[in-house]
Amino acid sequence: MNPQLQIARLLQLASPALPVGAYTYSQGLEWAVEAGIIRDEATAGRWIADLLDHGIGCFEAPLLAALMAAWSAHDLADVECLNAEFLASRESAELRAETAQMGFSLRRLLRDLRDDNLAGVAQTVEAWPEVAFPTVWAGIAAAWQIDHEAALTAYLWSWAENQVMAALKAVPLGQAAGQRLLADLGARIPATAVNAENRPKSAWSNFTPGFAIACARHETQYSRLFRS
Repeated sequence: MNPQLQIARLLQLASPALPVGAYTYSQGLEWAVEAGIIRDEATAGRWIADLLDHGIGCFEAPLLAALMAAWSAHDLADVECLNAEFLASRESAELRAETAQMGFSLRRLLRDLRDDNLAGVAQTVEAWPEVAFPTVWAGIAAAWQIDHEAALTAYLWSWAENQVMAALKAVPLGQAAGQRLLADLGARIPATAVNAENRPKSAWSNFTPGFAIACARHETQYSRLFRS
């Protein structure tokens, strides 16, 4: 695949137009607004940056890197093991439902794209009762021969963009504030991607109890914009 096509495919994977419903989730951010933890641009930026540094950057991103490596090596046993590990790592019913629903939607898109390059990925995950979103996403990135570091960067950017969009709606914040937040988060993402790719499995950690509590409490929040 030529480099320009790789970029186009990567932009497609990271696009908010990807029909998986990511925009309907806030991952606990909406409860943090309700609880007064997030009140303005500064507190929204701190919340998202902390999750990037200590949550997704220390577990989900390294696991995504391992998934891409396993898909590229056709190590399907490792892919299945990593998929199960990610599902088991979801601390709340909300987080597990989110990745399972988005994984289901992306698995369905594999068929709808009618791309022969994705046939092996589709065949592998078709019979699984539950597939996590990062598992299918990594499989597509590997099948399209996208550079792993670039894919990690795009995945993290997509997550950060979705969090900022949630903050814009829930706080609420203005569009300029959103762009300032994305500029700051974007400056952090390249180093996070490099660290994730080089992080040994023994150093993976998703120990973010405050985040897990926020997600669990969002499940019963009386009034909410986002899914639980």
